[in-house]
Amino acid sequence: MKKQSHITLADIAGRLGVSRVTVSKALRGHPDISDAMSKKIRRLASELGYSPNRMARNLSARRSHLLGLVVPKIAHFFFGSVIESVYAKALEQKYETILMVSHENEEQEIQHLQTLVSMRVDGIIISVSARLKDIKIYEWVRQMGIPLLFMDRIPDPQPKGSTAVLVDDYGGSMKAIEQAMAAGYTTIACIGGDTNVNIGRNRVQGYTDALTRHGLDIKKEWIVAGGYGTDVGYHGFMQLLESGPLPRCIFTVTYPIALGVYAAAKARKIRIPEDVDVICFGDSDVGGLLTPALSCVNQPTQRLGEESVKLMMEMIEHPESVAPGNRIIPTEVIVRETCVAKGNRPLSSVLGGSGR
Repeated sequence: MKKQSHITLADIAGRLGVSRVTVSKALRGHPDISDAMSKKIRRLASELGYSPNRMARNLSARRSHLLGLVVPKIAHFFFGSVIESVYAKALEQKYETILMVSHENEEQEIQHLQTLVSMRVDGIIISVSARLKDIKIYEWVRQMGIPLLFMDRIPDPQPKGSTAVLVDDYGGSMKAIEQAMAAGYTTIACIGGDTNVNIGRNRVQGYTDALTRHGLDIKKEWIVAGGYGTDVGYHGFMQLLESGPLPRCIFTVTYPIALGVYAAAKARKIRIPEDVDVICFGDSDVGGLLTPALSCVNQPTQRLGEESVKLMMEMIEHPESVAPGNRIIPTEVIVRETCVAKGNRPLSSVLGGSGR
């Protein structure tokens, strides 16, 4: 049967001699319509190439069943994994997800938010750009009546009354440093971290507080600030080499930074872990394939995405029941071939020694 353009419910109803309401109910799986009639209507709709007028249906229902998702990048294991999790959980709730990528650009992020509002999405989940300075755009979204949920990254300052789902960046970083100390290291550097974003601030703070808690020195030249990419790790490692004796262990605030450290160490013929050891915040699907396999703080990406969608559904369906504030997801350390505790010595005995 030749497909026609702009097929309507009335066209299908006319072909079968039934009412438009019957067709509508059959396509929605309503129990009022028999299985035989539903199959007949669905078959004809498929043959004619019928596509429902989603916008008309949304206006009628006052819901779009669309979620906006804004992230700073997608060519990244962490964000790629979170995006997949958000998509899958949203589909379970019969929601489609519209993905926007800011590329860490303030103007693009603002434009994406304005576009999603104009599309009448039911809610927006956002991981903010490290470059965004003006937080008024987030308040504008909420004033437009659209629930807004921060995920993983939040702006500084965080808007009053806002809600977020975050990974325990601070606690995870402390765990990483304590793993390094359990491996016998007392000279530990930190590379990466943008102070404009919570993940950078909290991971560096976890590093410094862990050293302070256990009575280890904090050297300013061993804290190399920067962004979150591979280049930060490469140049940060070179900076450490130029600043004096190389510390025995390096903590990087992201997995890509650790890759940069690996590359720089190889370029200078410095062995990992024999000459310098490495542990990072964040994992990758190839983290265990590096040589040596990289130990890390695992971020539960699937749970982060799922919890964000679940909370967004509550904000859409029952906004009065959702208290503002931050929901924190715990982390764990995955020990591979770097920062391995020698002989599984207790942390207290390690700190009592001379270090490495």
